Amino acid sequence: MTENPRYNKPPGKQPKDQNPSINSTPPRSDDESSSEQNRLNLSPPKGDLLAHPEGGGVAEEALGVHEWNPLRALKDVEVGDYYYGRGSYKAAVSRYREALEFKPRDAVATFKLARTLEKLKAYDEARHRYEEYLAILKDGPEAGEAHKALERLKTTTGAKQ
Repeated sequence: MTENPRYNKPPGKQPKDQNPSINSTPPRSDDESSSEQNRLNLSPPKGDLLAHPEGGGVAEEALGVHEWNPLRALKDVEVGDYYYGRGSYKAAVSRYREALEFKPRDAVATFKLARTLEKLKAYDEARHRYEEYLAILKDGPEAGEAHKALERLKTTTGAKQ
């Protein structure tokens, strides 16, 4: 036998420090958070429904429109950037479009989509997306490049889609 009296007790009798406390709180269920403060709020901003009355309806679910999710949109833009950097422009376009499904009117995704569409020679849609970017952020960080692109695309006709 060991020298520790804790281990020399007869079966069925536990030391006091191993008995569950009467005042202990029950364990949490799987769907409970240990901290409400760490939960992210991914709901649309206040007043969004008033500002965009055409959005948020049940009909959108039937049409396959995604819920507003800026974190998902950000990830799609990051993946789109990866594909763009590798020269996989079709894959980049797909990801930028998906970002805009999760966060419509995202200036960054809109500009990057326009730039990528121009690489794919989809000039009409690229022109439209550059204009859309300027409507969102007329003095944004890429406004100068968007204006230059629109000048470039004025002389370019045709669209590949």
